[in-house]
Amino acid sequence: MSFLITLLPCLPLISGVISRLNNSFATKIISYITVMLIASTSFAAILVFWNISKHNSVEHIILFEWIELLNLKAHCAIYIDKLTALMLVIVSLISTIVHIYSIGYLHEDKELPKFMSYLSFFTFFMLMLVSSDNFLQLFFGWEGVGVSSYLLIGFWYKKHAATIAAYKAFIVNRFADCAFLLAIIAIIYNCNSVEFKPVFSHAEQLSKTIVSIFDIKISVLDLICCLLFIGCMGKSAQIGLHIWLPDAMEGPTPASALIHAATMVTAGIFLLARCSFMFEYSTAILNLIAITGGFTCILTSIIAVCQNDIKKIIAYSTCSQLGYMVMACGSSSYNGAMFHLLTHAFFKAMLFLAAGNVIHMTHQQDLNKMPQQLWRVMPYTYGLFWLGTLAIVGIFPFSGFYSKDMILESVYLTDNKFVYYLGIIAVFFTAMYSIKLIIGIFHQPSFSSTKHSIKEVSIIMNLPLLILAIGSAISGWYCYNILTIGKVEYFANSLFNNGNLENLHINCWMIKILPILVGVFGLIIGGLIYYCKSNLNISIIKSISSPARNKFYFDEIYNTLLAKTFNIVSYYLSIFDIKCINKFLDDSVIFLVQSGFSGIKKMQSGYVSYYILIALVSMTAFFTLIVINYFITSN
Repeated sequence: MSFLITLLPCLPLISGVISRLNNSFATKIISYITVMLIASTSFAAILVFWNISKHNSVEHIILFEWIELLNLKAHCAIYIDKLTALMLVIVSLISTIVHIYSIGYLHEDKELPKFMSYLSFFTFFMLMLVSSDNFLQLFFGWEGVGVSSYLLIGFWYKKHAATIAAYKAFIVNRFADCAFLLAIIAIIYNCNSVEFKPVFSHAEQLSKTIVSIFDIKISVLDLICCLLFIGCMGKSAQIGLHIWLPDAMEGPTPASALIHAATMVTAGIFLLARCSFMFEYSTAILNLIAITGGFTCILTSIIAVCQNDIKKIIAYSTCSQLGYMVMACGSSSYNGAMFHLLTHAFFKAMLFLAAGNVIHMTHQQDLNKMPQQLWRVMPYTYGLFWLGTLAIVGIFPFSGFYSKDMILESVYLTDNKFVYYLGIIAVFFTAMYSIKLIIGIFHQPSFSSTKHSIKEVSIIMNLPLLILAIGSAISGWYCYNILTIGKVEYFANSLFNNGNLENLHINCWMIKILPILVGVFGLIIGGLIYYCKSNLNISIIKSISSPARNKFYFDEIYNTLLAKTFNIVSYYLSIFDIKCINKFLDDSVIFLVQSGFSGIKKMQSGYVSYYILIALVSMTAFFTLIVINYFITSN
């Protein structure tokens, strides 16, 4: 088992290196080898998951010593408990599906091996992130997936929008990563360790240690947890730091499915779950997390309703679903968050790849420009969209019914009913944008001359979607008792459990049925507005939705407050640099140096005879001093 565990991160790394050994003759061969290596990673991850779950064990393998500085030691290791084992399966399985899909989606792109290489490197860094046993290694994987994401978003680098989107994602995440790094520094300073277990054991003590920042008293633990959560907000696209995710849709659709639906954006959720033993001692930060998740849920779902780009609707949908997971963590329902992370990986990756089918065949992403009655020529993709819609809305018996409603029930049992109702309202808007996608893509009444050339995509693209469809349909009821209610101890010693989930068997039929009723109501209202062209969609509603169509002006606010401010400050600093530093300071130093060495400068005449004379005089003076010193010392 140790050898198999060690292979887990190595196989994607080897795959990434092999994919870069590309030439025109071996493009397909290298792509298939890459898929085989990633598929082997999935197989190994499933075996490890089965073994860890069956024996209720933990595997900890130290690969090598990394840092040894005074009393601080850090090593590179693979730590696998039940939380990590679940993440290994999710990451490797979705990665395998996306690798297979990419062969068909980018079969005409000459740089397919490079794309496969980026996907493999991303998988490697993600596996290193989830299997880490300390904060430094986690941060290494954290930054690695950030760089890989930057490369994948900007893969079509000749496309200006893709380049700008890659920069935007990189910069926004660097801001959040700085907070994460500060948290690690604070952990090292206060705990003298970066390993999870020793740090978690200090949590209660740190909660009682008070520091003053600008005359504001705060516990060290609150400060660390706040910084960790800011890091999570960037990676998991929470409101305020979510602006990079919709623009990241400029990358190839398979990259969107892997990075921005199932894996990288869930890294922040994994961080919250892994550090649950710290967050539970910080009530104020938990409340902040829950409220942030609630507002992310509702605001991004409203924005999604008002978009017309297929991938951007799904992107904002991702933000909204991540909000549910964050909301669960803020309500101490870490089991529920991980459960929804699992089901979301299936139905959201399926929605992205199904959208990829549509984009691949129609070369359109705008709902207003879709061909007529597309459901007739792409019935398989149409069925997948309906399955994804029923899952994401939470209609029984699909996966979202179990996982998302589990989160809402857990939140209801806390004192924060405000967050619960935010989540309920978000269900309505989730149904709205989901039905808008289906009607906008497959039920357009307008005529398009391109209809006759459209058909279902190749089997190499459709087969991976079948696996995701099965997961979207059955992962909810199959994992319900395993990961949550029936066996709360499944994540024992991996996640904090406050006992709320054990009480969910009580008579709470109202909170169980309310999300379904709201979801069905949203589907009906959405159908009336988008299919029947109801009078509900009148100008006054359009005017009310104007802020949402403009994404609540987050980009404009940041552009005004930050970008323009930095530009103005940079402009005046450049003037100060040229006029003051260069003119006075630099020129003064140059003048002093030239004045002080003017005599030496004159000695550099350029005549060899002059240099010989100086050398002879110097040697004579030197030996004269030696002789004088000899006579003085001898007497």
